[in-house]
Amino acid sequence: MGPRSWVLGLRAWVLGLRGLLALAVPACSLGTDRIVVGSKNFTEQDILGEIVAQQIEHAGFKVDRRFHLGGTFVCHQALVAGQIDVYVEYTGTALVAILELPPTADPESAYARVHPLYDERFDAEWLKPLGFNNTFAMIVRGADARRLNLRTLSDAARHAPRWRAGFGYEFSERQDGFPGLARTYALRFAGPPSVMDLGLTYRALAEGRVDMIAGNSTDGQIAALDLVALADDRRYFPAYEAVPVIRWPVLRRHPEIGRALEALAGTIGDATMRRMNYLVDVEHRDVRAVAREFLAGLR
Repeated sequence: MGPRSWVLGLRAWVLGLRGLLALAVPACSLGTDRIVVGSKNFTEQDILGEIVAQQIEHAGFKVDRRFHLGGTFVCHQALVAGQIDVYVEYTGTALVAILELPPTADPESAYARVHPLYDERFDAEWLKPLGFNNTFAMIVRGADARRLNLRTLSDAARHAPRWRAGFGYEFSERQDGFPGLARTYALRFAGPPSVMDLGLTYRALAEGRVDMIAGNSTDGQIAALDLVALADDRRYFPAYEAVPVIRWPVLRRHPEIGRALEALAGTIGDATMRRMNYLVDVEHRDVRAVAREFLAGLR
């Protein structure tokens, strides 16, 4: 999640749990040869889930898609329960949300921590990183950034007491979210940040209803709405490398699936992920078509 991968407030918890309860097709651990691919409930996850699904199909397997299940906890529990076989998780999210360990800004350190613990506790394997880091991004309007010469969060902190902020529920509460950010940068706003659905924050910023939001560094709407992501010059935010996580029972039975997914390692850079998000969110391209085009470029 990257950052969005936590459950997006109570509504997302309800929707995610409904999706989990609605899983009618059992995973391959229950005696079928179909691989169940899951995803969280935002665009980037749908795209990544589709890339994983098509890659597994290319290796000769049938795939059931269980996308838009909910946030991190819903997908994680589905994986542990064997109701999905694989989904893409983010190192920083797993470290902080699932394992409840201190965050780290170093990608290699984050991966080295989560990899053995998932094996030990959840009988699940972290494959190789896909190649991009979807970290939190504090975002302002491009016009404000140019007028005030804002490049970093330290620059913005000087102006924030006159601003209004709008954040998603989880960013307002989680330990690697706003509370720690405010301490690190002495960040204060004109009033308490508004808590809103993450899908509404970008429009709220572009339309002038708030002056700063917490988004994701790979969001396609940043460029589309003339917004600017500020540099985290004090390295507060953890690393959030995207990595396929697969249940070991599936990997033991079908090692060729692991090899197929490992072929995706390092193929999706930040700019590539941002472009795919843009195609779906802004140009309203079909997720399956975007994933298919990406994979065609690798083969």
